[in-house]
Amino acid sequence: MAGDHSTDGHAGTEAPLGKAIATGVCLVFGLAGYLLSFYGTTQAATWSIVACVVAYISGGSGPAISAIASLKNRQPTVDLLMILAALGAAAIGEWLEGVVLLFLFSLSGTLEEFAMYRTTRSIESLIQLRPREAWLVKEGVVSEKPIPVEELKVGDHVRVRPGERFPVDGDVLEGETWADESTLTGESEQIRKAMGAKVFSGTINGSGNVLVKMTKAVADTTIARIVHMVQEAQAQKTPTQRFVESWQTPYVLGVIFTSVCVFFASRLLDTSGWHDAFYHAMVLLVAASPCAVVVGAPAVLLSAIARAGRQGILFKGGVHLESLGQVSIIAFDKTGTVTLGKPAVAEVWTPEGTDQSRLLSLAATVEQRSEHPLAIPVIMEVRSRQLKLSDAPLTDFHSHTGLGVHSRIDGVWVGVGRETLFDSHDIKILPELIEQARRMREAGQTALLVATDVAGLMGVIGVADQMRPEAPETMRSLKQMGIRQTVILTGDHERVARNIAAKLGADDVRAGLMPDQKVVELSRLAAGGDVVAMVGDGVNDAPALATAQIGIAMGGAGTDVALEVADVVLMSDDLRSLPVAIWISQTARRRVRQNMTFAFSMIALLVLATFFDLPLWLGVLGHEGSTVLVVLNGLRILWEKVPTFHAGA
Repeated sequence: MAGDHSTDGHAGTEAPLGKAIATGVCLVFGLAGYLLSFYGTTQAATWSIVACVVAYISGGSGPAISAIASLKNRQPTVDLLMILAALGAAAIGEWLEGVVLLFLFSLSGTLEEFAMYRTTRSIESLIQLRPREAWLVKEGVVSEKPIPVEELKVGDHVRVRPGERFPVDGDVLEGETWADESTLTGESEQIRKAMGAKVFSGTINGSGNVLVKMTKAVADTTIARIVHMVQEAQAQKTPTQRFVESWQTPYVLGVIFTSVCVFFASRLLDTSGWHDAFYHAMVLLVAASPCAVVVGAPAVLLSAIARAGRQGILFKGGVHLESLGQVSIIAFDKTGTVTLGKPAVAEVWTPEGTDQSRLLSLAATVEQRSEHPLAIPVIMEVRSRQLKLSDAPLTDFHSHTGLGVHSRIDGVWVGVGRETLFDSHDIKILPELIEQARRMREAGQTALLVATDVAGLMGVIGVADQMRPEAPETMRSLKQMGIRQTVILTGDHERVARNIAAKLGADDVRAGLMPDQKVVELSRLAAGGDVVAMVGDGVNDAPALATAQIGIAMGGAGTDVALEVADVVLMSDDLRSLPVAIWISQTARRRVRQNMTFAFSMIALLVLATFFDLPLWLGVLGHEGSTVLVVLNGLRILWEKVPTFHAGA
């Protein structure tokens, strides 16, 4: 907290080389002044003072400028205390001790700014990821030379070659490739990009040569918005920071007033001379300076935001970073959050002796003509089993709303749907099929009966939204971290919701909810004084995410609603990022408490020591040393290993 280092928790993005040079000059001339003082001649003493003056100028210019600016704003800071102490030391002839004060103060400030620079480089690195040029394609012809991305318009087509970064957010129109999206999501595995897939500016194209249609303006790309949000998050002040800043000015004035009182009291009530009384007051001025207190919270905040960004987690403000660590209840949306949001075939049951492959092939062949959403998982299941659809032409195809579909394939009648579909076509269903369909529905699946007019060729396909593979592990990890209650809030049927909740190990489930009813349920959960977080997919959960104390969105590499509404975004769409986000928040809160406790304790110890003849240089060492220590304690989050959660099943 030295020199011109601001207290807003946001350091510059350039390395403080100028400050480092000034600190070095202060050290060199300070040492020169110290060595010259040993010669004992008048000329040497004069040159010693000259060297000290140069050291004062190099080490004290930054703090002096900052102190003057704070006085103009009528908000004096700790820089003023340091300058007054240094000038006081010079006034009583203690030049060298003043140099020690300014050198350590300048060194502390340099180390702090280098530390802050390290945490804010993430913004610069993100900005550098944005390509400046793109290969524009017009009427199928690629431009002779790349053009600046600022000249592109929504709807333009660009050619992206292997190994290049995608210059825009858009959709793949031609070709196929793999994309490295780790810069946005933290996910190291490459993502397949077929025709129609979305790609994001700044991510790396793999080995494919693809044509991309631009869908967002340059200023609205995912990476541009993330840069903006990270900048805002780093500039936001947490409650701890606001508390510290609220009393900084009156505290500084109080220290100055107390030092003046100590000066007169030492002279009038003690036998010490004016020199000793003034020296005592200057030591108190240094000892009581709250540098470590002021810098303790921003150091932790910036480090935590930078670390979260590396893990594919976007905190949209320091307030949310602090708040997430206080959460005791987490509510989850079901579809798209704890499940993949894509129905798939969960199981296929056929009577003994039935040719299951042929039955599936016939069912998928009929479903090809269907527009029902459940037709897709049946077709995908056949493809995943590497089965072939029937080549025979479909005749007599009919779709019955709410019942199913049927057709004839090479003369064989095939129906897929509910029991009533077959009743209306005089197709007799085995009792075992009805029993198996009932069992699947009780398990939360949608049962599709498949029957033909060929004896013995029938069965049941169970379709269900698939649970995310990492969801149960995430729930166990949350319990291990002290989350008291996990709740599923969903608009789905009670039976389906309870089945998913049981598999997840969730504590409670509330089903059949409309979006506005989810908001009501969140209010009920928070009624007992608990801090409640809501995790959703960022689309249909927007009202709940906006009203929850902490809204957490599955980012999907930066969906618009997630970035706009949620307080925290899991960019990788991986629920395992949630315990990591909570760990970062809890760790940050713990480090802030450690820093505050240590900083206040150090101030109390140094102030007490001033009444036992604490020398100025030792007071400076304790003061600046404590400042550096709280910064380093905050920076530990950057390299600290994320714990492995070993929760039991």
